[in-house]
Amino acid sequence: MSPVVHFEMPAEDRNRMAVFYNKAFGWKTHMLGEDMGNYVVVTTTETDENGMIENKGAINGGFYPKNDETPDQYPSLVIGVENIREAMDDIIEAGGKLLGEPMDIPGHGLYVSFYDTEGNRVSIIQPIMKMQSSGK
Repeated sequence: MSPVVHFEMPAEDRNRMAVFYNKAFGWKTHMLGEDMGNYVVVTTTETDENGMIENKGAINGGFYPKNDETPDQYPSLVIGVENIREAMDDIIEAGGKLLGEPMDIPGHGLYVSFYDTEGNRVSIIQPIMKMQSSGK
């Protein structure tokens, strides 16, 4: 199975959003710059030194700037896959519709969105496997 590994939501005001989720839920935010689309990485659970989730089943997420020219700006899920090209073929074969070509998210992996058969916008990511420290 391919697990849900991330969530995404739009935000009109990323600073206001960061204050809200920090005060309401204790989430930590990391504001990325224009080179990363002003994305805000959100930590909802503790991670280890390799950035891996410590609490099984928990996920982290992010917020992207709302844009009047982009459709379907609703909360969505990101599913981790081993091979993005194979997963794209599976999505099409199952009746989904891809929304473009995979894009490289530096330090994270290849990412592309799609519509499922119910019209939901969902995304997949082929994560870069971080090297485990061998202690040598």
